[in-house]
This record gives sequence, C-alpha cells and structure tokens, in this order.
Amino acid sequence: MYFEEGHLYHIYNQGNNKQVIFYNRENYLFFLKKIRSHLLPYCDILAYCLMPNHFHLMVHVNKLEILKMPEHTHGVTGSHPVSKTKNKKKQNINQSIGVLLRSYTRAINKQQGFSGSLFREDTKSECLTKINGINPSFFNTNQGTLINNEIPIKQYPQICFNYIHNNPVKSKLVKKPVDWEFSSAQDYYSLRNGTLINKQLTKKYLIQVL
Repeated sequence: MYFEEGHLYHIYNQGNNKQVIFYNRENYLFFLKKIRSHLLPYCDILAYCLMPNHFHLMVHVNKLEILKMPEHTHGVTGSHPVSKTKNKKKQNINQSIGVLLRSYTRAINKQQGFSGSLFREDTKSECLTKINGINPSFFNTNQGTLINNEIPIKQYPQICFNYIHNNPVKSKLVKKPVDWEFSSAQDYYSLRNGTLINKQLTKKYLIQVL
C-alpha cells in the first residue's frame, strides 16, 4: 500500500476465501482496540465499518512512520537500564497495519482452533483526495452515483463515507446504518460518545455528515 501524509484513504480487507473474521461481539470490540493501538498513532479515523467477513476504514494519514519501542524491550538488560531512545525503531503505517492483522489473526486462530491466514494477503487502500487518476471501483452501485461537482475535492470522500456506513444495510443485516453497532454511524448520530473517530476533521472533507 502507498500512503502520503495529508490525504484520505479507504483501507479494506476481507477474510481469506471470504471466511468469517468476527465470530462474536467481543471479536469486533477487540479489533477496534487494535485499530486504536496500531493506527491512531499514524492517522485519524473518519469512518469505519466492521462486517462479519470484512472491514472498511476511512482514514486521514498524519504520519508515515513513528519511533516505536520493540515489543520485547522492557527497559532493562541485566542490571543496566536500557536507553529508550536508543532502542526505539522506526515503524511505518504499512508495518503497523500488518502487525494489527497478524496479532488479531493469532487471537482468532487460538479462539477457533484454526491455523493459517485469516485475511487476504493484500490489504487494499485507495486515495480519496487525489482526484486525478482515482479509480474508486467500490463506489459503483445499481442506482448509480450522485456527485456534487461544485465541490470536487469532497465528492469521493462523501461517496466513500456513505458507502462504508451503508454496508450493513446493503448486506441486509440491518434496515438502517445506525442500527449496526460495529460502525461509526452511531457516533455521527450521537447515540454514543465514541472517541475513535475525529468528527471535526470529517466535517472538513465531507459535503454532509449523514
């Protein structure tokens, strides 16, 4: 995946061979905690939707890499303190997404008694704020797509935002986007005080918020 700072991206992946990736409510919540730990250091989350066999994220990339303490380093080696700055290593957003998916896979494999890959090998990302050359294949619908040409920089973010929140409705899991617990729709309708998404930043990029 290729990312640039200061741009919006739609990130998505699904279960290998379209298999289920979330088996119960706790799995959904655990994945959201992983997103908070592994993605928020790099980006703001504008929208998300976790579906039984796939997920969608709409993010604003703020940093491509950060300094991160290796997981095995606990601060001491023998009787001598370890310099935290010296032992920190750079980790980029692609690597962090990989860690997120691998660690979640290990947890689900242990829970279900599985082995092997849970997700498809390649996680996809598409830039929403580079109008020239964009190819948002996931935006096509039977009803077509209405685009506000007066504000072109906001047209694809808006379409993606709506697409993400309408996934559960399209899959006939619920009647309204707000009825699906595992998306950011409930946050935008002020039905809960979630802290994962950045509502103020979302308003900057959208024509309307739900």
